[in-house]
Amino acid sequence: MWISALIFGLLGSFHCVGMCGPIAFLLPVDHKNSFKKLGQISLYHFGRISSYALIGILFGLLGKSFRLFGLQQQLSILVGVLMIVVILIPYKKFSDYNGSKLIFKIVSKVKSNLGKQLKQKSPDTFYTIGFLNGFLPCGLVYMAVFGAIASGTALEGSLYMALFGLGTVPLMTAAIYLGNFINLNLRSKIRKAVPVFVVIMGLLFILRGMGLGIPYLSPMEITPEITAAQSCH
Repeated sequence: MWISALIFGLLGSFHCVGMCGPIAFLLPVDHKNSFKKLGQISLYHFGRISSYALIGILFGLLGKSFRLFGLQQQLSILVGVLMIVVILIPYKKFSDYNGSKLIFKIVSKVKSNLGKQLKQKSPDTFYTIGFLNGFLPCGLVYMAVFGAIASGTALEGSLYMALFGLGTVPLMTAAIYLGNFINLNLRSKIRKAVPVFVVIMGLLFILRGMGLGIPYLSPMEITPEITAAQSCH
C-alpha cells in the first residue's frame, strides 16, 4: 500500500505540474544562489507534504472509527469501489455539486493568502506557500484521501498522504528548475494513464477487503480488538 502511494504521487505529479505548476513557477526563489534556491524549494515541498500529512491524520481518524467497529475490511472494499466510481463518472457530474458557498469561501481565502505569500521572500514564506498549496482542491489528492481512510489509523493515514506528497517531489522540482519541459503529447499520455492506475488501486483495495488469505495482498479478515473493559460486559 505504501508503494502505491509513492507511485500514485509520481504519476499524479504530471497532473500537478499542470495544476500547481503556475504556483511553483512563481516561487520567489533566489536564482543567483543555487544552494539557497534548493533550500527554498525544499521548504516549499516540506510545506506541501506537511499539509498532506495533516489531511491524512484527519481522514485516518475517520478510518480508525470504522476499524474499532471491525469494519476495516468492508471499508477497504467501499474505498476501492469509490475510487473506480469517481473515475468512471464524468468530472462534469461532480462539478455540478461543487458550488458550496462555504468551500468557495475557504478556497478563495487560501488563494488570497497564497497571492500575498508569493510577494514575500522571508524564510518561512516558502513553507507557508507549500502548506497552503496542499489545501487547494485537487482530484488526485481526493483519491489519495481514500487511501488514507482505508489505512485505518491516524498515523498510517498521515504516512500514506506524506508518501503521496513525496512522490510528487521529483517532477515538481524539475518543473521549478526547468520550467515547462514536458511536451504536451507526453503529458497527455501520462494523464490518460493516471485513471487506469487509480482503477487498479481501487481493485487492489477491493481485493484487500475480501480477506482471501493472500499474504500482504488480501489478508484474512481482521477481527476487532476486545479490550479488558469491553470483556467485563
